[in-house]
Amino acid sequence: MTATLEALKVHNGPKVVENPRKKNPLRKVFRSSAAILLFLAIWELAPRYLLDEGTRTFLPPLSEDLVALWGLILNGQLADHLLASLGRSAAGFVIAVGVAVPLGLLIAWYRPLSEFLNPLLELARNTAALALLPVFTLLLGIGEVSKIALIVYACVWPVLLNTIAGVNTVDPLLVKAARSLGLSNPSLFRKVILPSAVPTIFTGIRMAAAYSILILIAAEMVGAKAGLGYLINNSQVNFQLQQMYAAIITVSVLGLAINAGFVALERRFSTWRVKEKA
Repeated sequence: MTATLEALKVHNGPKVVENPRKKNPLRKVFRSSAAILLFLAIWELAPRYLLDEGTRTFLPPLSEDLVALWGLILNGQLADHLLASLGRSAAGFVIAVGVAVPLGLLIAWYRPLSEFLNPLLELARNTAALALLPVFTLLLGIGEVSKIALIVYACVWPVLLNTIAGVNTVDPLLVKAARSLGLSNPSLFRKVILPSAVPTIFTGIRMAAAYSILILIAAEMVGAKAGLGYLINNSQVNFQLQQMYAAIITVSVLGLAINAGFVALERRFSTWRVKEKA
């Protein structure tokens, strides 16, 4: 009788073991953002309790910077400066992508042209864009044209080089198979080369989007009358340090938002790819 009861207990269906990680879906979010939360906590607490009054003047707590940020939002200054920066950044970025993608495809498709231009491309891409800021200012003035041209220069190289790399890394077996099926060069390029290179091209575009913001902020500190870079520099000169840090926070959030948007767009255009198993 006892043995029968024990057998019933043993064979009472398979025991389902729940994954403890699935019980707390917020754990992954917390772990991924723990470093940022720790940094923000240090930013708030260190100026209040660890720094002396003189140093605290130059590094105010996070809460004071957020109050200044809210004030900029309410009075409309942040929107004005943000729109000015986004306009310049978007103009330079669009021009750079429109030039770099076709040029990269052309250079990668014709190997003699690639071998001829490769030394020049290596020299140009290793020249920092900000080092050329005085040159752009002298040639194009301190207005909008020089700032947009500097953004174009900074954004062209990641898009151009990633486009070339994307075409060069297409599986040769795919190309041979397509040619054996009788595809012409335009059809081969459109149906095989370009789809295979899209993920690498989008990586370059995402890098260029980040560069367009970073370079613009530095360019706006010279001769601009509006923009986030101008707001940072002007606040520092006028000793409005909370407002300066508020503008810096805005730049960081803007960069994160742009990167997240392009990551989502890259996934959207790369859904056809087979996911590699770990």
